[in-house]
Amino acid sequence: MSAAALATLAWRFFVIAFLAIGGVNAAVPEIHRQVVEVERWMTNGEFAALFAIANAAPGPNMLLVTLVGWHVAGVVGALLATVALVGPTSILVYVVFHLWDRFRDALWRRPVQNGLSAVTVGLIAASAFLLARAADTGWVSMAVAGGTALVSYLTRLNPLWFFGAAAVVGAAGLV
Repeated sequence: MSAAALATLAWRFFVIAFLAIGGVNAAVPEIHRQVVEVERWMTNGEFAALFAIANAAPGPNMLLVTLVGWHVAGVVGALLATVALVGPTSILVYVVFHLWDRFRDALWRRPVQNGLSAVTVGLIAASAFLLARAADTGWVSMAVAGGTALVSYLTRLNPLWFFGAAAVVGAAGLV
């Protein structure tokens, strides 16, 4: 991969780092847009598969970024994408934490915190919708995704049970 393409990869994830309010899962729609629609580095299906692998593997959910970098440019891409995402946010968190602590008694702190919570929930919901669309192979897959989301939202059952059921449906060839 050329130096210009590596620079593009690093720049994309550097910018996304500042959009990941609430973690990488909140930035999944933008990551998808950049790597599938803008740069065309992979297909919807490949992106959905990398997301599934990243979430099945132990460790932080930001492994998606590492896998995307690996897919695009091998080991160098994996390292570059990871550092481009983690570096800026690590510095930003350090600075914001100290400012947040400094203004712990400010009247504006609670409304800002509540607003950021709402933004985070919305971004994560958008991620879920985008991933359901990317993995869509028909009405059965959408029913499994919708049913899993609904039961997970309405009950306290562990979602892993539904992931297991979805795996059985997929292994049976119904999806």
